[in-house]
Amino acid sequence: SSARGMAQGPNAALQEALGLQQAPRHIEGFDIAHLEGNLTVASLVTFLDGQPRRSGYRHYHVRTLDGKVDDFEAMREVVARRYSRQLNENLRLPDLILVDGGKGQVSAAAGVLKALEAPEVPLVGLAKKNEEVFLPGSSSPLLLPESSEALRLLQAVRDEAHRFATTFHKKLRGR
Repeated sequence: SSARGMAQGPNAALQEALGLQQAPRHIEGFDIAHLEGNLTVASLVTFLDGQPRRSGYRHYHVRTLDGKVDDFEAMREVVARRYSRQLNENLRLPDLILVDGGKGQVSAAAGVLKALEAPEVPLVGLAKKNEEVFLPGSSSPLLLPESSEALRLLQAVRDEAHRFATTFHKKLRGR
C-alpha cells in the first residue's frame, strides 16, 4: 500500500533501500576477471528499467597491472576509462554505478569518480559474501532482505557483469 503516484518495482525499491534522490533507471555494473593475474579483463553491463541493455555492454583489457593481481587498481582503471570518456563526450552518466566487490572496490571507484569531478553519481558495491551492499564512506555494509526487489536487481546486474567478464575471459584464453 504505497502512496498514489509513487514509483513501483525494483528501481523504486532500490531508490528507497539506498536512499537515492531518484529511482536508478539506468544502472551500469562492473566486474573484473583474471586467471592468476594473467589477462586481466573487465566488463561493463548496462541495465535500463531493470532489464539488460546489450548495446551498452563493454569489455576492457586492463592495461596497468603488468601481470600482478590488483582488483582495486583494475577497477580504478576501467572506471576512469569509462567515465572520463562519458564526461569528455558529454554523454549521459548512469543513475547508479554498481561494482562487484566490497569496501576496497567501492573506495577505488569512488576515488576515481571524485578525481574526475563526476557529478554525484551514486555508487554501490555488492560483495558475494553474504550479499553485503557497500556504500562509499560507510564502513558497515547494508544488508537487504533476501526477498527484497532492490537486492534482486543488484544481484542481476552483478551476476550479468560477472557472466560477461568470464565469457570474454574464456574466449581470450581460448585464443
